[in-house]
Amino acid sequence: MEFERNHLMTKLFILPLLVCFSFTSLAKPSAADEPPTVVSHDVTTADVERMMKDLSNWGRWGDDDQLGTINLITPKKRREASALVKDGVSVSMAHDVVKVDMDGSAPFRHKVTINPKDGDTGSAGDEYAVAYHGFTQTHLDGLCHLFYKDTMYNGYSTDLVTERGAEMLSVNQMRNGIFTRAVLMDMPELFGKRYLDKGKPIYPEHLEAWEKQTGIKVGPGDALIIRTGAWLRREVEGPWEIMKGSAGLHASCLPWLKKRDVALVGSDLALDVMPSQVAGFELPVHWVVVTAMGTPILDNLDLRAVSQEAAARKRWEFLLTVAPLAVEGGTGSPVNPVATF
Repeated sequence: MEFERNHLMTKLFILPLLVCFSFTSLAKPSAADEPPTVVSHDVTTADVERMMKDLSNWGRWGDDDQLGTINLITPKKRREASALVKDGVSVSMAHDVVKVDMDGSAPFRHKVTINPKDGDTGSAGDEYAVAYHGFTQTHLDGLCHLFYKDTMYNGYSTDLVTERGAEMLSVNQMRNGIFTRAVLMDMPELFGKRYLDKGKPIYPEHLEAWEKQTGIKVGPGDALIIRTGAWLRREVEGPWEIMKGSAGLHASCLPWLKKRDVALVGSDLALDVMPSQVAGFELPVHWVVVTAMGTPILDNLDLRAVSQEAAARKRWEFLLTVAPLAVEGGTGSPVNPVATF
């Protein structure tokens, strides 16, 4: 009797979750036979501190590892990703560089130089300067970008990062490029909105609802791409205080990311829901993903075009290629990620 009562209580708890997602238009078979993940959304600072240890990949690929979860993109994974190319259509996921940020700063400076003519010939050049970490430029976070208690991923000391650059974990470790399967999760489509409301948290059950509706399950070595509709929101509503009202992943998603063994995560803003809803951590997803899991992040993607292409094909997986600048000691790199269907 006790077992039956508990079983009934579980069904009564899970059923409303399933019903609330049934309004989506993506009627596809389930991607897995597993029951939906139901976790507490009440994540504390102590919980995040525990996740820093419990979800750690330190030492998994050796004490001297500098690639983190990029190790999960094996030659077999690359071959499988290349097989996703059916139409030969490529779509950029980079947003046009922004010369004036929301706060009025100038993160990207561009100067065209006109060289003196030599007879009938002439030429023009450019000078670029970009402060890309922030909320406007599309970029890749390297594993030396974030620190936690004076350490970086795999236990490397923050003393290894100086004004001259990072001696370990620099973005140059990924100079051979990222070539893998990407899964796009279009959260506005899931919720039946043009874009997510300010401060809207995305929970693990939302990620699994998308999997069930599309029939696609995220697996080891994949890049997980989350669309919140941030760029459309900016067009409609204008600039806003990013840290005080932006949709994104809630910290309760962190064990889910580790369980799925994703190689790379990205979104059209800074990945985390803001405010984070976790006292003491402004960007808990960022910190755990980079410093504990060793997973690089793609920030500020522009996912409008790729979401249209995916919807037209009803295909939410594609080949992702990303090639960071080969900057020795760099904490990251501006990038132009490309989706190919």
